[in-house]
Amino acid sequence: MSSGRSGHVARSAFRPYAETPRREPARTFLRTADGVRIDAAYAPGAAAHGTAGARAPVFVVAHGFTGDADRPHVRRIASALARHGAVVTFSFRGHGASGGRSTVGDREVYDLAAAVAWARDLGHARVVTVGFSMGGSVVLRHAALYGGDGGSGAGDEDGGDAGPARTDAVVAVSAPARWYYRGTAPMRRLHWLVTRPAGRVVGRYGFRTRIHHRDWDPVPLSPVEAVPRIAPVPLLVVHGDRDPYFPVDHPRMLAEAAGDHGELWLEPGMGHAEHACGEDLLRRIGDWAVARAG
Repeated sequence: MSSGRSGHVARSAFRPYAETPRREPARTFLRTADGVRIDAAYAPGAAAHGTAGARAPVFVVAHGFTGDADRPHVRRIASALARHGAVVTFSFRGHGASGGRSTVGDREVYDLAAAVAWARDLGHARVVTVGFSMGGSVVLRHAALYGGDGGSGAGDEDGGDAGPARTDAVVAVSAPARWYYRGTAPMRRLHWLVTRPAGRVVGRYGFRTRIHHRDWDPVPLSPVEAVPRIAPVPLLVVHGDRDPYFPVDHPRMLAEAAGDHGELWLEPGMGHAEHACGEDLLRRIGDWAVARAG
């Protein structure tokens, strides 16, 4: 779903980031390359001070569909990652206090790029993007388009200006490998929500999510097509073996496409996305990010 040539990511002029962190407001609105206002928040994290803070990454959290920066499950993820570094949370377009309408993973790459650039503008040299479900597909496409081999603009999408929007490590949790998947009952319900007028009304008033009515044109790069272009940026794919939305062939496809630069954690008994992430898993993700983002 999109409006116009939404699969093409424009080069945009982000402000250069500072050499050292400085005091900034904890909450702000960012402006994306296509002009949408995105609600974003910053927390310095437990490791913000001293030598450890200088080495610690900033985590940019990309929530799942119908989430937003103020949802309790997103705040819980942010609090857990704050033990390892600073955290930027934001609401994708059409969610929460952000403007625009959701394109369910297409133009959301602009939103993530603006949040990553803001994190660097705050003085952080190492950025880790962590995405869940829809957000997982967005972090994969973002890393391909704003760094790695994708920065040259190869393929059917233009590469972005890697610069301050680039990422140093990527974590995709419960992410799909391919578009238009309808193989499970939850995904069939989600497609009704997105594609039918009645479903979009339910999305707006039942889930506080404003969904765009237009189909994708062109269809954006799929997650599994994006993954090879992420190299040499480290990639971690996390998925539950009891995910009710996407079965385990999705993470296995992503891991196979990643090759040597990717890792797959197939978590026993885990369900889907933020709600299914326990404290131990979040601790391990934080440890992995600190080790790899350098």
